[in-house]
Amino acid sequence: MVQHSRPSPQSSGSAGRVRAKQARSGPGDGSKAAAIPPPSKERGFSVQHLRGRRAYAAIDLGTNNCRLLIAKPSADGFIVVDAFSRIVRLGEGLAATGRISDAAIERAISALSVCADKLRRRHVTLARSVATEACRRAANGAEFIQRVYRETGIALDIISAQEEARLAVLGCHALLEPGEGPALIFDIGGGSTELVLVDANGEDAPRIVDWVSAPWGVVSLTESEPFDHGDPAERLAAYGRMRARVAEAFAPLARRLPREESGIRLLGTSGTVTTLASLHLDLPRYDRQAIDGLIVPASSMRAISARLSTMALAERQQLPCIGTERADLVVAGCAILESILDIWPAERLGIADRGIREGILRGLMDRDGGLM
Repeated sequence: MVQHSRPSPQSSGSAGRVRAKQARSGPGDGSKAAAIPPPSKERGFSVQHLRGRRAYAAIDLGTNNCRLLIAKPSADGFIVVDAFSRIVRLGEGLAATGRISDAAIERAISALSVCADKLRRRHVTLARSVATEACRRAANGAEFIQRVYRETGIALDIISAQEEARLAVLGCHALLEPGEGPALIFDIGGGSTELVLVDANGEDAPRIVDWVSAPWGVVSLTESEPFDHGDPAERLAAYGRMRARVAEAFAPLARRLPREESGIRLLGTSGTVTTLASLHLDLPRYDRQAIDGLIVPASSMRAISARLSTMALAERQQLPCIGTERADLVVAGCAILESILDIWPAERLGIADRGIREGILRGLMDRDGGLM
């Protein structure tokens, strides 16, 4: 039986369902976390040693992606035993209608059905599944959650923006550059972007000093400010309007950020930063081992963003690590990233291919006694 953290559904279960009991972790949770090296770098624990340890799972249903991670505890954190990611575009059309569309619901349920099958096959005993900005905004978000439970047995918890930010920090803070200066961690999502100012001078999870959740992610910003005009001058103007929208949303936090501090640090987790980092390395295809933990000059990320903002859709589709799935959304991500660099001018940007799911797993294992 899989235990899920979940709100109490009104519907009854069906045969073969992945049954659930929800484990919650609120913004005040004080979970401590060990580092999560990539799976190939784990040492000291063999597969044989891990047999008999509980399997844990985390599902993150965002505005653009559905992601699953299944792991078992190890000496240094945990070892990933299965993963799944699919672009579902749950928030497609949400800005115009205020509702999750029927087509988006079907795409999400299809992806979550794959997740449910993996939970069963991997004998997961404890899972937490969360939904973020699209479900927070949608008038039919709660209805969608209930349908997901009826059809897949997965109990999604619509978490607050504050909890989303906390989980992202918990999942990726180990990749912050060492230092004494203040640090900003950000997560560019599909429907929102979270910026978190942290006090991170020790090995434990950093203390959150301040934060903001802006209502602009790659999907919501693209739909609110269409970019792909035929005229290059119109594309440039649209990019400027994108940046202005984001800057306005960031302004309250920007006014509170420390000024003239030395040694400031910056760490980003999202498809935007991993994609741009891949372009920085000129990779022929995405390689997590090369990207997760990479430190990139901020000037390089700005240059790549500026170049993408001048390119037509067909040109962006031909670039490795972007392709047709990300080409229409990557420019909005660039506008958000440049707006972050405007208010937090760090010389370097840390890249994390980890975030909410890893934060969930840390919390589950820590409270369950799974982390050593």
